[in-house]
Amino acid sequence: MNFNEIIALDKADKLAHKRDEFDLPADTIYLDGNSLGALPKAVKSRVAEVVSQQWGSHLIRSWNDHQWIDLPTQVGEKIAPIIGADKGQVICCDSISVNLFKLLSSALSLNSERNVVLSTEDNFPTDLYMVQGLSELLGPDLCQLKLVSEQNIEQSLNDSVAVLLLTQVNFRTGKLLDMHKITQLAHEKGVLVIWDLAHSAGAIPVELDDCNADFAVGCGYKYLNGGPGSPAFLYVAKRHQAAVKQPLSGWMGHAKPFAFDAKYQRANNINQYLCGTPSVIAMSALDAALDVWQDVDISKIREKSIALADVFIKLVQTHSCLRDLHLCSTENSSQRGSQLAFSHTDAFAICQALIEKGVIADFRAPNILRFGFTPLYTSFEDIYQAVTILAEVVKTQLYTQPRFNLAGKVT
Repeated sequence: MNFNEIIALDKADKLAHKRDEFDLPADTIYLDGNSLGALPKAVKSRVAEVVSQQWGSHLIRSWNDHQWIDLPTQVGEKIAPIIGADKGQVICCDSISVNLFKLLSSALSLNSERNVVLSTEDNFPTDLYMVQGLSELLGPDLCQLKLVSEQNIEQSLNDSVAVLLLTQVNFRTGKLLDMHKITQLAHEKGVLVIWDLAHSAGAIPVELDDCNADFAVGCGYKYLNGGPGSPAFLYVAKRHQAAVKQPLSGWMGHAKPFAFDAKYQRANNINQYLCGTPSVIAMSALDAALDVWQDVDISKIREKSIALADVFIKLVQTHSCLRDLHLCSTENSSQRGSQLAFSHTDAFAICQALIEKGVIADFRAPNILRFGFTPLYTSFEDIYQAVTILAEVVKTQLYTQPRFNLAGKVT
């Protein structure tokens, strides 16, 4: 593809105007929004208002005057349509890890005659760690982790499995699992499913209700652009809410938190998954960030995401110097999320050299160079320039400089 064709794609892009809603640094091509989303301009003004006016001037009155107390529900309802959920099923709180602990406990209690939590060997580690920690707490008779390859998920579903814990989009390869098919197969075996949406919420169409999903978790700081450490969210299908019970019985999950009753009585809806006081500043930032989505059709996000990745692949293939970059993601766009992964012996050093040249990608052990595509603010020209710089870094062997081989440095 030549540069004129790239410019034509940008001119035809119906999402191009959304880029103006983000505060993007000059001379930087940002392809790491699948780790940390860029800063929406609306967040800067909202955080300033929350700090200087709501907190600074109105102080404790803001819990009511500015509805701080309603933020977990309000933000959850904004996230709900992005992940295909009806009202009353999504709440914003805590982190993915904490929310997984709650949902794992809930699901195991609903399926108490079984004890196996089935997951994949290449699932994101924190998901597996939470199961391991719960197993140590409850004992293997009540909870034990079984790991299989992604290819063996279906045949591993049996009468011992209580919960299937999966990430919809693999964090390394970008492989997209079939939520509808897998959830249906699990239910046929009496298995409840928890979906981790960390790399899919805001990147691809997610249809929790249509897939008859049980539970889901996700974060606010990747494609939802809520900022570093942004609060997470969780989903519990309405059909489960009367029967579930989560173990972190904090006061905000009480049916009447301001009655200050010494005996805990859980809320009978999604609010029972709240624990302590919400992080108002962080949650306000996410609330403002989600306003960017008000006029966005998620199907258009998906179309552009696929186009961006396809262009990236085509451009890489035009450079003979990049032949040692092995595409780990599938070329079938319907089976991947909004990222591409390439393996290379010197992936870490190449990533560091790219960053020095103004292209922000990231590295995942052991040898993965990962590029994320965020259609709200990534342009086709970004892709063209990024691949051009990647080819320059490899052709000139810039990455072999000692400063790019600092083993263990976080990217």
